Amino acid sequence: MICPTNLIDLCIIIPCYNNLEGLRTSLNSIHYNRGKYVIIIVDDGSIDAVTIEKLHCPQHDIKIITNSKNQGITIALNRALEFIYANYATRFIARLDCGDICSPNRFYTQIAFFDKHPEIHLTGSWCYFKDNTSGSAYSYCTPTLHKHIKREMYFRNVFIHPTVMWRMAGVGKLKYPEQYPCAEDYGLFYAMTDHAKTAIIDEFLVTCEINHKGISILQRSVQLKSRRKVVSFYGKNKFLAMLGSVKLFILMMIPYQIIFITKRVIYNAT
Repeated sequence: MICPTNLIDLCIIIPCYNNLEGLRTSLNSIHYNRGKYVIIIVDDGSIDAVTIEKLHCPQHDIKIITNSKNQGITIALNRALEFIYANYATRFIARLDCGDICSPNRFYTQIAFFDKHPEIHLTGSWCYFKDNTSGSAYSYCTPTLHKHIKREMYFRNVFIHPTVMWRMAGVGKLKYPEQYPCAEDYGLFYAMTDHAKTAIIDEFLVTCEINHKGISILQRSVQLKSRRKVVSFYGKNKFLAMLGSVKLFILMMIPYQIIFITKRVIYNAT
């Protein structure tokens, strides 16, 4: 066990399940000051187990947690958090998913933003969504100020998971909720908006891969049901919560292909 005495700036959590190629892509996009960050990879029971030797990334300080069998992303993420709490004294925790690509300045920009705004405890950023198979893509923009974020959370998750970073000193030892399968991030970040001030950086700091084998598509029905539960539980304004729930119910009736086309139109197709 590492004694959590030396303060580092950043721990980056990346869960991985049968996506070694995507993991390498994401790792190669990470840039930050050597010795001031660590990457925590949770191999959630991959058939081809993740090892340091397979990653070919000597530039990074990487720790690998291996689950003997696939247990799902919520358990994987919480294992990573528990490992961080036990082993590191870090200022910030960030997320990234296999296949997603950070801009070279992503982590510098987010940490500089936190240092400039000590009242902020959770940030995300604008991002691009890209289908690497078809080449289709769209830009995704959200409100940036806390008061607008809180209202928008009734209708969508403003914090795109792979763009997120939070301040440890401000929120303590968090844990992803297990009662919202496939929407654990929405539950966590919605809860944080009630107890901490948040912001979105209006820069495109991450390109998120549209993975046709990912949770958001294969488990879309489960995810939307969980999102309705999140809105119902955390939404203080009952009228807005009702509207958000109705929107999610309608989304359950619409095929994902139509949703994707609509998003490209709404969010400025590229």
